[in-house]
Amino acid sequence: MSSICTTNVNKNTVFTARVYNEFASLQPSEGNECIKANAKSCGECIQVGAKCGWCTDPEFLKQGEATSTRCDELESLRKRGCSGAKVENPRGSQEALKNKTVTNRNKGAKKLRPEDITQIQPQKLTLSLRSGEPQSFNLKFKRAEDYPIDLYYLMDLSYSMKDDLENVKNLGTQLMLEMSKITSDFRIGFGSFVEKTVMPYISTTPAKLLNPCTGDQNCTSPFSYKNVLKLTSNGQEFNTLVGRQQISGNLDSPEGGFDAIMQVAVCGEHIGWRNVTRLLVFSTDAGFHFAGDGKLGGIVLPNDGKCHLENNMYTMSHYYDYPSIAHLVQKLSDNNIQTIFAITEEFQPVYKELKNLIPKSAVGTLSANSSNVINLIIDAYNSLSSEVILENSKLAEGVTIAYQSRCKNGVTGEGEMGRKCSNISIGDEVSFTISITAKQCPKMGKPETIKIKPLGFTEEVEIALNFICECDCHKNGTENSDICHKGNGTYECGACRCNEGRIGRHCECSTNEVTSEDLDKNCRKDNGTDICSNNGDCVCGTCECKKRENPEERYSGKFCDCDNFNCDRSNNKLCGGHGHCECRVCICDANWTGSACDCSLDTTTCLASNKQICNGRGTCECGTCKCTDPKFQGPTCEICPTCPGVCAEHKECVQCRAFGTGEKKETCERDCSYFNLIKVKDRDKLPQPGQAFPLMHCKERDANDCWFYYTYAVNNNTEKEVHVVETLDCPAGPDIIPIVAGVVAGIVLIGLALLLIWKLLMIIHDRREFAKFEKEKMNAKWDTGENPIYKSAVTTVVNPKYEGK
Repeated sequence: MSSICTTNVNKNTVFTARVYNEFASLQPSEGNECIKANAKSCGECIQVGAKCGWCTDPEFLKQGEATSTRCDELESLRKRGCSGAKVENPRGSQEALKNKTVTNRNKGAKKLRPEDITQIQPQKLTLSLRSGEPQSFNLKFKRAEDYPIDLYYLMDLSYSMKDDLENVKNLGTQLMLEMSKITSDFRIGFGSFVEKTVMPYISTTPAKLLNPCTGDQNCTSPFSYKNVLKLTSNGQEFNTLVGRQQISGNLDSPEGGFDAIMQVAVCGEHIGWRNVTRLLVFSTDAGFHFAGDGKLGGIVLPNDGKCHLENNMYTMSHYYDYPSIAHLVQKLSDNNIQTIFAITEEFQPVYKELKNLIPKSAVGTLSANSSNVINLIIDAYNSLSSEVILENSKLAEGVTIAYQSRCKNGVTGEGEMGRKCSNISIGDEVSFTISITAKQCPKMGKPETIKIKPLGFTEEVEIALNFICECDCHKNGTENSDICHKGNGTYECGACRCNEGRIGRHCECSTNEVTSEDLDKNCRKDNGTDICSNNGDCVCGTCECKKRENPEERYSGKFCDCDNFNCDRSNNKLCGGHGHCECRVCICDANWTGSACDCSLDTTTCLASNKQICNGRGTCECGTCKCTDPKFQGPTCEICPTCPGVCAEHKECVQCRAFGTGEKKETCERDCSYFNLIKVKDRDKLPQPGQAFPLMHCKERDANDCWFYYTYAVNNNTEKEVHVVETLDCPAGPDIIPIVAGVVAGIVLIGLALLLIWKLLMIIHDRREFAKFEKEKMNAKWDTGENPIYKSAVTTVVNPKYEGK
């Protein structure tokens, strides 16, 4: 009878396992990207991701497996029997073509040419990128000491800046003196601007064109932008030429400074910019016109961003509109120019917003007469040069770049913050880790070049990107190979890549023959109706089995009627984790048996502490004790929950875990975690005898004479369970309030009684004294004679004249 029951259970187990597996196969999962790609060649496979490899072993595929199953994760290929030497898995690489170390140079050292000073390392790289595999390299940046500086002073010469011009006239020699503390190679230039020379920006009457100022003021004719002095190291020349400049005038408040900035940025030869630190000081006390404002003067053509200086004058201000902010940002960045806005207090908010849009720019507050301009320039330069921000050129499609910075004092940054480092002093060295990843091969697989540079600096890193789009074995392919059915394909990397119009593992069929009924007949098992057991496709009369989301699971066989995942399971593991599945049958490991390999033949797990199998009170079946004595439980039949002494044995642990008291409260977590504690509200909720496993009811008393009630049992899963009533049953203590009230009331009543008794006694005493007095009064004999010494208080006087009338 027992064996019959066991057989039925096993059949149910098999049925359940098969239903589970069929259901699992329908569930969506993240899956294996290598399998999902359905790659037909090695080149397609390695472009799927860095985890994918291609097995070139000609004997790798089993019956029913498609060519695309050669593409799989590396570990999966190894498990399927493809040796490492047969796996194509090209990796990316990098090579430094120019890696000149950063310059270590002091101010007093030998003077170097700007092109001989290196602040960024490396300078040129070649990266070979495979899809999904990042290539990382370190970039160093070090602020060189005594690095040359070019400074161009661009000044608003509208009438409101008249007093400022007087202070700027001596700027050259003073600034040269101050900048000599920073660099020994300093050059300075000067330019000025007013406004576009058309209405309504200026007055176009002949008189106003000659002298736009009112009254007896002598002003020069209005102009858009004038390059007064090319960059020079002669500070005295700066003072002389600037001293000759005259104020001009215009009608509206905003100025045409953007036209001037654009020309300064793009007219490098006229300005004299070198490949060194380039500073542009923009000084004004007004706002600015920008793209679109030119329409007021009938100018609609967008600014072309090109140089239009003739005789050092901007000649196209009447033809092209003002540049946009974005256009200026691009040109300033392309020409590595750092901008310092020297602005009066009134327009600080406007130019601070502009600064946020222009990288590597600074804003300083200009005094009313520009007397503080030198300090402003020095402070702004120190602020700009203390920060390095990396930028890169446009990336090819599918290429991404990530930055991680390691700055001064151990400060690190990632993401956008990984592009920059702040608070850098001269001589400080910082580094960046730059990772470049290709998500796909570009069209035609052509190499790309990108450039990375610090904003405001002329030095850059040039990176050539080569893309790995084919496997090495592709080079050794044989076109029109006889292996591919009479030359209908190229044999490469262990498989045939079929010519157009041909299919099949060996390109043996034409696409026109795929649906042939005769070919489909070869794919039906036992002349049935299912093609390839509904687990594959019939290609050229041969079953190609479907691929599963899980790369470990496969269909196989001539008719795809076998698989390695529809075997019995135990503990939710295929073949109990102690065997492997072949054609839906578990092949068990040594010392294991059963349809799900879940029955262990090893008896060591059944040995009790006394070295007896199941403590002599049971039998060992599949590595588990079956206790024959109903009183004993546990994995080795050593636990007896109803034996005497059980309650006392567990009392201290129950007490500390349930109530936090007792002798073991300090070591409770360490010594008393061997059972599951379940609290119930009252004794009626405790488990009662008659359950499937033995149960012991316990009643114990603590140090406070309080009783607590619990049950101890070992359930069918050999887990120890304790149900305990969550409240203690303590003897009721005296009710203090009635006692105190009774005592107080008793004292009051006794007092009143004593007062009443005293009063009663006093009344009785008084009455007795009064009666005694009355009695003595009655017995007294009084003398009624007159007192001889008594004299009446009344005196009678008779009037002698009274006649009695």
